[in-house]
Amino acid sequence: MSVAAEQVRARLAAIQVPDGRPLTSSGALSDIVVTNGKVFFSLSVGAAQAAAWEPVRRAAEAAAKSVPGVAEAYVALTAERDSAAGRAPGGKPAPQPAAGTRRGGIPGVRHIIAVASGKGGVGKSTTAANLALALRDRGLAVGMLDADIYGPSMPKLLGIRGRPDMASGRMLRPLDGYGLKVMSIGFLVAEDTPMIWRGPMVMSAITQMLREVEWGTLDCLVVDMPPGTGDAQLTIAQQVPLAGAVIVSTPQDLALIDVRRGIAMFERVDVTSLGIVENMSYFLCPNCGTRSDIFGHGGGRVEAERLGVPFLGEVPLHMTIRETSDAGRPVMVAEPDGPHAAIYRAIAEQVWAQLTTGSVGRPPPKIVIEY
Repeated sequence: MSVAAEQVRARLAAIQVPDGRPLTSSGALSDIVVTNGKVFFSLSVGAAQAAAWEPVRRAAEAAAKSVPGVAEAYVALTAERDSAAGRAPGGKPAPQPAAGTRRGGIPGVRHIIAVASGKGGVGKSTTAANLALALRDRGLAVGMLDADIYGPSMPKLLGIRGRPDMASGRMLRPLDGYGLKVMSIGFLVAEDTPMIWRGPMVMSAITQMLREVEWGTLDCLVVDMPPGTGDAQLTIAQQVPLAGAVIVSTPQDLALIDVRRGIAMFERVDVTSLGIVENMSYFLCPNCGTRSDIFGHGGGRVEAERLGVPFLGEVPLHMTIRETSDAGRPVMVAEPDGPHAAIYRAIAEQVWAQLTTGSVGRPPPKIVIEY
């Protein structure tokens, strides 16, 4: 039985919010997304109202599940600081948290690593998957969070099919991908379904995948970040204490401009840059072995030196990496003893060394913007 958003909205109209209005006319309800019997929406309120709205969220979730044809309902409560919540009695601005203040970590997770890029199309997800697998090969317990809501890649890259089971309460069990604990929005929606969500929905989904998943005990949680420097990136940086960020780029100047923006964004939220990976660094002809620098070469190393961050390595543009990724068997799995796996393993060694020697977490340089 197909379900329309209007059917869900009709059930929600019967729910009253704390001030007595119907939920559907409160202004807090986001767009309602229905996909394959699953319903997604969020309630956005001021931070001071969050506790009073939690019963509303539960009632909304129950109402959505009561619609015939609905298999599951995911309702997120997003508490944003607004003008009312941000003022102390008397109308004066309330004290704000210090820059870089973040919520507590995820229970059982030792280090959280972001793999990011200033722009899309640079091979960030492929790098993130192989980095996680290389850390796994060190004997570490590793999780993989696909935080790219609009373009989830991990189900394809890791060849995972299926849906996560519900554990206790609202917690989801991650799926297994070659020994990694993996969570992605791609497990909850069909592969060809567009995620037409506004910012609050995206931020709520990321928060839930961080905190409402039974990650268990992990040495590392690798987060495949969405490209860019927007709401999703800030949500992750502010929700959990990131141990550091790995920045992925191609060698050409257009990509390196976005690297600078990405590193500056992480520094603004007090997240250390673990280093730059130059992906698609060069092309080796599979027939003759001739090397061609299609996107230029060495830009990532020069940029790392200029910015004072580690240069983690060069990954070539090679058919094997592309073919194994498309087949759902990353090169770290398909050819663990090959030359490409050795590159990813060397990158993982450097990342892990920074995490375990105490060099991560040093105060980042201050950025001063003159107007």
